[in-house]
Formats: sequence, C-alpha cells, structure tokens
Amino acid sequence: MTTGNRTTLLKRLLATCAVLCTALAVSTPAYALNPSDTSVQMFRWKWNDIAKECTNWLGPQGYGGVQVSPPHAAASLGFWYDMYQPVDYTLLNSAMGTEAEFQTMINTCHTAGVRIYADVVVNHLAPGSGTATNGRTWNANTFSYPFFGVNDFHANCPIQGADYGSPGNQNSVRNCRLVGLIDLATESTYVRGQVKNYLAKLLTMGVDGFRFDASKHMQPADLLAFVSSVAQTTQMGEPVWVTHEIIPDGNVNRADYLNSGTVNEFKFTYAMRETFRGTNGNQLSQIRTYMGTPGNWGGTWGFVDSAKATVFVNNWDTERGGDSLLASNFTGITNDTQGSKRYDLANIFMLAWPYGHAQVHSGFRFTNHEQTSPSASPFDASGNPQINVNWDFIHRWGNISNMVKFRSTTSGQGIGNFISGTANQIAFSRGNKGFVAINNEFAAWNITLQTALPAGTYCNVIQGQLTAAQTGCTGGSVVVNSSGQATLNIAANGGSAVPAVALHVNQKVTGGIDTPPTTPTNLTKSNVTPSAATISWTASTDNVGVSSYQVLRNNVQVGTTATASFTNTGLTPSTTYSYTARAFDTAGQSSGISAPVSVTTLAAPPGCAVTFTIANANTTMGQNLYVVGNQTAIGNWTPASGFALVIQGSGANVPWSGTATLPVSTAVQYKYVKWNGSTAVWESNQTTTSGNRQLTTPASCASPVAKNDGNFKP
Repeated sequence: MTTGNRTTLLKRLLATCAVLCTALAVSTPAYALNPSDTSVQMFRWKWNDIAKECTNWLGPQGYGGVQVSPPHAAASLGFWYDMYQPVDYTLLNSAMGTEAEFQTMINTCHTAGVRIYADVVVNHLAPGSGTATNGRTWNANTFSYPFFGVNDFHANCPIQGADYGSPGNQNSVRNCRLVGLIDLATESTYVRGQVKNYLAKLLTMGVDGFRFDASKHMQPADLLAFVSSVAQTTQMGEPVWVTHEIIPDGNVNRADYLNSGTVNEFKFTYAMRETFRGTNGNQLSQIRTYMGTPGNWGGTWGFVDSAKATVFVNNWDTERGGDSLLASNFTGITNDTQGSKRYDLANIFMLAWPYGHAQVHSGFRFTNHEQTSPSASPFDASGNPQINVNWDFIHRWGNISNMVKFRSTTSGQGIGNFISGTANQIAFSRGNKGFVAINNEFAAWNITLQTALPAGTYCNVIQGQLTAAQTGCTGGSVVVNSSGQATLNIAANGGSAVPAVALHVNQKVTGGIDTPPTTPTNLTKSNVTPSAATISWTASTDNVGVSSYQVLRNNVQVGTTATASFTNTGLTPSTTYSYTARAFDTAGQSSGISAPVSVTTLAAPPGCAVTFTIANANTTMGQNLYVVGNQTAIGNWTPASGFALVIQGSGANVPWSGTATLPVSTAVQYKYVKWNGSTAVWESNQTTTSGNRQLTTPASCASPVAKNDGNFKP
C-alpha cells in the first residue's frame, strides 16, 4: 500500500493456541504444482470465488500461483484500501471471507496445481477506532488492539514528503507514520513474536509465500528476522516465496532487502508505461538498453537481477495512482484498453521476456479512486464468468492467459533474433522453443522473420490454441519454413485484434497426436551426502526424439535435464525424499511419471553455534553489520556472503548480535564489516599475528559459544 498496558497473558496464550490448533487441524496433501514462474494478483477476490477459479481456469491454464489480498482482520470502511489497515492477526475473518473459507481455498487451489501467496501487512495497524471484520474492536487513541498495547508502537511522527528522495530522512520513513497509520515497533521482540505467529499460522494452513506490504517502511533487519523465524519450506515441499513492496525513491537501497526475498521491480512497471505509450522519448525498440539482457540485467535504468525481481504491468496501487498502464481505471484518465491494445501487448511482452517472476493483475472496474470491490459476484447464476462487467477477469483474457504456458515452455531459454521494425515494433525468439512479435504501431507490420523454431505449422496463441486432436488451431496459425523463417502479417494497433504473434513448440500442429516418450524406468540414487543426491534412470525412447526430462521431488518439479541423470543440491540432512521423473519429446509430448525412488540424506556433520556480539560500530544509514571470515558460514572473506547480525535496539552504537553455526574443532579467523550492499568498511587489524579476530571451536557444543567482542575497531 502506498498510501495502555501490555496485552494480558490470556490473550497471548489464545494467540499461541490459534497457531498450534491450526497446525493440528490442517494436513495438506502433496500435489504436482504448475510451474511457478507466473502468478496472478486477484485483488479483493473472495476466497470462495478464487477456489472456483483455481479449479475451472487458473490450474488448467498453467498459472503457478495466486497472490491473494491480506487475510488478516481489518477495518471495514467501505473503501478499497480498508483491508490495508490491520487490527488482528489471529482470527482471520476478512472482507474476502472467513478463516475456514480461506483454508478451503488453499486446499482447493493446491489440488488444481496453484500456489497461494498472501499479501502481508505488518508495518502498521489501523488508525481511529471501531469493530474489525472479525468482530473484535480497537482504539488507536488508547493503543488498544487485540494482542498489541501502548509499548508496541513507534512515536507519533508523520512521514513528510521531504523524507523521501535524496537526501531524505530514512529514519523517518522507517519509524514514523505512513499516511496516519499506527506504526508498529517491528524491532521489538514482542512485536516480532506476534508477526512470527501470524506467518507461522499462514504457513501451517498451506500458504506458499508472502508479499510484504510497505517493506521500505521497515528496517531490513526486521524483515529478515520475520522471514528467518518461520519454516523455510512450504507444506508442498518448496522454498517459501517472499517478495517486498519497495517503491524506488532515490533514498531506499533495495539491495538491503534482498537477503530476505525478492523485490517488486517497479522500474519494470514504469518501463512498460513509458515504452508502450512512447512518452518522454522512450521506445519499445530500446527495451534491452533500459533493462539489460539475460546474464547482464540492469541496463541504463538500473533494474535488479532477474532472480531478485517480481514484475507486473500494473497492480492495484499503480492502477489508481496512474503510475502504470491502466486497464480498469475509468475515472477519466488515459485507459490503455480504449482505442489501443497496448495494455494487452505489455502483458504479452512481460510473459514472453525472461525477466523476474511475472504477475498478471486481475481486479475490478472502478470510476472512483476510493471505490471498493463490487458486491456482485464475478459469476452469473449458472457459474459463468462475467468478464469486463464489474470484475475485469484479466487473467482470462485469451491473449494474456495463453501466454502463461508460453512462459513455462520457454523457461531457461535466452533471447535471440531480436529485431525492431519501427520504434514500436519488436520481435525475438526464445531459444528454439518460442517466438514473439509485437506491433505497437498504428500501421500493419508485414515482414518475414527468423523464428528459430522447427519447421511446421504453429497456432498463434494470441488468437487461439490447438484443437483437441492437435490437427488444427482454434484461432490463427503461422507456417515456419525449413529455414526457421515465417512470413507475418500483423494488424495495426487500434483495431479489434491484438496485434501480436506468439508461437511455441507445445502449440505446433502435428497432423495427429504424436506418440509420447516411454516412461523413465529403473530410478537409482548415488552420491548421497547431507545436502545432495544424484538420481539416474534408464533413458526414455521416442519416435521424434527425447528433448528433456523433468525431475520431481515429493511431486514438485526441482529441475530439468537433457540427460538421464540429475543432481539435486540444497537438501536437508537426515531427511527422506521421494523422486520421480518424466520425459518430454521435441514435439512437446510428455511421458507418464516414473515409479519413485526414495532417498534419505546423510546426517549433517556436527557444528558449533557461536553467538557474536559487537558494539559501537557507528553505522550510518543503509549500513548493516556482518561477521566475515575464513568459513563458508561467515562468507569465506566475502562481505556479500557474510553472516548478518541483528541490531539490538536503535542508534548508531548499540550492540549487534547473531548466532552462526561453524565447524567443530576448527580455527576460525574473522572480522566485523559494515556493509551497505555495495561498499564494505572493514574494522582495522587486531593485535593477533594474522591481524584478524580468532577463535577455535570446541570438539562439541552443548550450548552456543559466546563471543562478546567488545567494540568495533575503526
């Protein structure tokens, strides 16, 4: 969102019970999930409607996840933003439905192969007073909230406009009130405990990840503490997905937040608006200059690396603030679906371009900036979607929805054969798996281009898909010749057709259903360590050739390989996993899933917990303190990989502390380093022979070794 006394022991016990009781009640089965590279923001959609949509559309179309609106109990004001004013994190009855409905939605979407990501608002609580969506009351004037009291908030100081930008005042941005919202003291042990309980409850219910709202208004160390305090693996056996809302302003250093998740890359949103509207001299044909390319992301606009980015053409905030291309804003400003298809084209580009985790936005039409969601159901009495009536259903727009599987099909492929016609026309291939051409010009584009695809007839997924028999297309088609070239006739922008072409190998007309590859057999394990294992199998056969294998761990994809062997790293010691595999041929057909092989990783070698404490570091704004030394756990002398400490209070010279696990019976050398994400300030040499701080870990550690190292040596 851009815009008393401590609670009684009884209430705290109730909060704890809410987490533990849920843990006992919920048992989520494992299902094979869709590829995770695309999700959809279903803004203010009710839980029951999302469950229905997961089954009927999102799962079959290949969406990997849904980012749902905040599930906490909040103020009920009749405006779209009231759900960003939390009151209670324990009884999850919200404007979108009850806690029981939320649980049913998670289970239903998982069955359909779709993950659930929760929008999490923990920077602040609601101002004013009243009754929340779960029936509980609050009063900000007396700091009376369920489970929070007067000691749990920062001082009453408003964030000023001058606090943003350069030089700005980062302390105010992080510790004062955002548009009058009551700012939580997120550095407090008690507040962190309440946030931990909330996140743990969501994970136990089966939530697969979090989008942290207003992250730049919190200390990076606080967010790292939140994320580190809960399980790192979901109920579905995957790493917990985390992304942060951080709007660039010339003051915030986004790199400080990357140790706890990805960031919403708003520069992508701005680039889509500028290039597809052609404003301020920006051109679509120059998108590689602005963004960079695979292996060299950044460009002239300073994008974060692809692995650290979550991207969208618009979200609910930018849709109302005019900071993006607009689809459902009918307040009288420029709407990019009226008289133009540039909104569609920008989403097609996003899903075709190999950058970040892509999110499609799906909300509702509005004529007033503060208007809340429609009371009418998204579906008619027969259950049919009412597209572009009240709810926009952008996730069902055919030219956008069909691109979801284009993205997963071309995953891991680079960009080739990039060409521009005019400044508003581009085309490129994605390895030999896909090809896209986009015409944002108000004139037709007739051209012959290299697609890098195998010869054949392909469905243009902008207009339709393969028929059930795979012998034709429900929309237009394109012929690729033996040289990989195709002659395209793309309509002008401004008409009824979306002026683009998108082809991929899983939408190739075959003249009949190909024989799928044989199922991999004889899975075996080898080279098992505490954190890795190699799985091998007898190679599959196929009439047109096997192109790759998909490897699944506990029914979730963990990788692909072109050979009949795969090494899986990053495993947990003393843990049993089940591996299966299936084959894909060059025509996109897949085999059945193999019989499983069970792998139990070895026990981890013993380690020793060492608690490092240092004071008087005299850090400046944007700096954090790290332990960096000669062991992997403390970065092998690389500051960016060092062990991050947590500040124990506020101010430049308060202690920093943290506990790292180091090998036993090992001579360790280290120093403390102030690090802002790009520049390291090392402490000066000690009186030791090496000039470093030193310790030798004992042969066994029944309790953590305390290293109270006094003061940072400048």
